[in-house]
Amino acid sequence: MGNPQVHFRYLEVIRLVRSPASLFAPGLLARAWATLLNRLFPEDEMTAINSRYVDTNGIRMHVAEAGTGPLVVLLHGFPEGWYSWRHQLLALAAAGFHAVAPDQRGYGRTDRPEPIEEYDILTLTADVVGLVHTLGCDGAVVVGHDWGAPVAWHCGLLRPDVFRAVGLLSVPFLPRVWGEPRPTDTMRAMGDGEFYQLYFQEPGRAEADLEGDVRRALTMFLYALSGDPPPEKRWRFTVGKGERLLDTGGLPDRLPSWLTEADIDHFVGEFTRTGFRGALNWYRNIDRMWETTRFLCGAKLRLPTLFVAGERDAVIEMYRPAYEALPVTVSDLRKNVLLSGAGHWIQQEQPAEVNRLLCDFLGGL
Repeated sequence: MGNPQVHFRYLEVIRLVRSPASLFAPGLLARAWATLLNRLFPEDEMTAINSRYVDTNGIRMHVAEAGTGPLVVLLHGFPEGWYSWRHQLLALAAAGFHAVAPDQRGYGRTDRPEPIEEYDILTLTADVVGLVHTLGCDGAVVVGHDWGAPVAWHCGLLRPDVFRAVGLLSVPFLPRVWGEPRPTDTMRAMGDGEFYQLYFQEPGRAEADLEGDVRRALTMFLYALSGDPPPEKRWRFTVGKGERLLDTGGLPDRLPSWLTEADIDHFVGEFTRTGFRGALNWYRNIDRMWETTRFLCGAKLRLPTLFVAGERDAVIEMYRPAYEALPVTVSDLRKNVLLSGAGHWIQQEQPAEVNRLLCDFLGGL
């Protein structure tokens, strides 16, 4: 840290966090720490984010990490990478946790196996279990956003001996139900255009759209799915006849305050280098997930759980019944929050509030 005053405040707050008094009010202390963190410490003056590779479940996985203490694994969604957690890594590290955000299978600097079937939900879950073990930890809290949320809840459902709590951002828990139809059959019956997840099924089709103009594609997704665009520029679930995927949302006249050109440069650089096939292969396993997880029909998520989403998130609209059923399907739902004014990318759009909620949740476990 270059600034002695910041360094002094940092040490004083760390001393307070680790003092015996913290044992008596961990939730209150976590909230106070999150507030101090977001007001006092610029990111470039805090603990550095480190990068390394680990071997897990037969692949080489890139992870970004910060801090020491109890392990918190942060799982990104589509089309992102570890960088979507840049604000949380430092916040959790400063609050006394070992925060780890991997590039998941198919993304960033992690391996991208060619076969589509190597991206099924059980394999993705095993990647995270293997990550925890490779890091030498007996347990962890797992937090997932977007596609990371299903991986997180499968971690909680299948390995409660490894994961002691779950955080779900944007996507509510979707329990399996006996007799539900094959997902792509449901998508084909929707009408009024082609549902985007169905559009993703044919290998090469969505890749051609997205890789033809990576910057435009990622700028569109990040803006049109956020809480910022007017109604006419918001992202749509369906691709109309004669449209391309890039036509489903608008572009900003200027970037919203939470998103910089440097942020877009990072995402564009990664997907220009890797392409989108690995990321899209997750969607190409939706039917396989339906086939291989019937044994979870009727299962509730019983671990302590935090749910956070943006009130303007299109995913909440898409999964409204599942969202409203959370008090029934999640046995230990500690908090259920819709952030005012936020869209889909909540940990990037409103990092201070998400950091506060995560620290409060973790402090109360």
